[in-house]
Order: sequence, then structure tokens, then C-alpha cells
Amino acid sequence: MSKHLIQIFFLLVIIGCGTPKKAPYDNYVFQTLKQKNNYIQAYNQALQLWDIPYSEEDIQTKYGKAHVIISGKENNKALVLLHGMDASSTMWYPNIKALSKTHRIYAIDFLMEPGKSTLTTEALSKEEIVDWYQSIFSHYQLKNFDIVAASRGGWMATLLATQENNSIDKIALLSPAQTFEYVDAPAKTSKALFLKLFPSKNQFKKTLDVFSKYPNKINSVYKNQFYLANKYAKSNTSLLQMQPFSEDELKSISNPVLVLIGDQDVINSEEALEKAKDNLENSTTRVIKDAGHFLSIDQSEIVNKTITEFLNP
Repeated sequence: MSKHLIQIFFLLVIIGCGTPKKAPYDNYVFQTLKQKNNYIQAYNQALQLWDIPYSEEDIQTKYGKAHVIISGKENNKALVLLHGMDASSTMWYPNIKALSKTHRIYAIDFLMEPGKSTLTTEALSKEEIVDWYQSIFSHYQLKNFDIVAASRGGWMATLLATQENNSIDKIALLSPAQTFEYVDAPAKTSKALFLKLFPSKNQFKKTLDVFSKYPNKINSVYKNQFYLANKYAKSNTSLLQMQPFSEDELKSISNPVLVLIGDQDVINSEEALEKAKDNLENSTTRVIKDAGHFLSIDQSEIVNKTITEFLNP
């Protein structure tokens, strides 16, 4: 079977396994109220790792509740953070202090994944996802704002940047998933699929060993939240929408874009960086040494420095 067919098969299987079962109460992500409460407790504990002043706000949209964590000085330039799959906004704990020094942060939980945002409609299309994010930007009157986005969040950020008349300025993509190419190492990333199928602490450890160069660097409090997200949530129905962007779509983006991948990333290869260089009008690319897919944790210091220098030349 060709690499491309394996990638398609991997996506189709994980989509099928990720479809939520009929829940005994009205929630897209979690199957029981107990699961949700356990997860939210773990989320609140992980959020304490931010170790800076922050506030949490809920915005009602036509698709459901949007949960936003805000930090940084009010008069600073706005910076939107889009997290990776099932990671929630708490994943930014190694980066938030550096980023909030120069920006007003708006970290948004994606409403079709574990987090504090809540979907109250059917699963969203790409167009509805764009509409949902834009309604949040409109609520906060964000203009000329920056975005830092990881993994699936990087795909979302790229989708937003392809929209006409968007208000985005600079974009930093940290190992964006399915953005420039299909998953680079589907055999290795299948461990994430097995974690969904057969959630256990042992399978979770195997998954972290694949996605992170230094899994022991991941704080145990955050690990617990991330494990519960993978254990409870069957929320990957939107993955099939995540097709790599065409050359024309990428060439429509004129924003300054920074693309970072780890040298041991299982999602992107250096071919992804070449596609970014060739098709993004104003791109800067870099390979971070000794880092896997979780490069914002594996090498947080150099990643923070690289991002802040890009956003604040």
C-alpha cells in the first residue's frame, strides 16, 4: 500500500473511531456528566501551571459556548492562541509567560474537542468553523492581531488566513498538522489511534514517546488532563476536513508566516517546510533541533525566543 493510501486509511479509521456515541446527556464531546466533571477538574488544575494573572470568559455563539482565557496587558497587541488536538488552551503553560509580556492573549478552546467550549449544534463544517472563530474575533473587536497555533490549531489558523478580508497580521505555526502535507509517519502516529481505541496509561505513555522527544518534560498535572481528554473524548469527526491546502490556497496568504517543526516530528517532514517556502509569499521556516511534534514543550525556551523575535522584530 502506498504511503498516501496509508495516510488516507489512517484518517478514515480514526474518524470512524472518533464519532461520538449517543450520550446520555446533551454533550458533543463527553459521554457522561461524570466524565466531563473529572476532565474539567483536571483542566482547572493544569491551568494553574500558567503561573501568571489570567481571566476566563464564556461567549455565547450560535454554535455554542466559546471559552477564552485572557492574559497580558490590555493595551498590548492582540495574540490569539489555537491549541493542538485534544490539548486545550492549557497546553500553552510553557509558553504563556513569554508570549504575554508583549501581547494581550486570547487562548480559545476549540468547541469540538475537550475543553471548556461547548458545541450545541451538529458537527461544524469548515465554513462554520471559520464563522465561529470570526464571531469571537468580532466580539473582542480584534483587528490586526497575531496568531500562534499548534498542530491541528495550525491548520485552523491557515484556514482563517485563506479567508478574504481577514484581520490577521502575523502567524506562527508550530508543526501544523495536515497543512502542507499528509501525516509524515502514519505507522508511528497510529499509536494515537490505538490510544483512542484502547485508552490506558501504558498506551498513553507510548503515544507521548512518539510525539515528544522529551516526554518527561511534560508536567504530570498537564499529562493527567491530556490523558483524560484522550480517554473520554470521541471528538475527531472533523479530522477528515483537514486536507493539505492547495498551492493556490497557500499563495493567497500574504501574511508574514513563521513555520516551525521539530527535527523528530512524526507529523511533518522537511518537505512540508519546502512547500511552505515555495508557496507562502512571506514565510520564515526553521527546524528545531531535538524536538518532536510537541516542540513547544520539548524545546520551550528556543521556541519562545523564536516566536517572540518573529512577532516583535
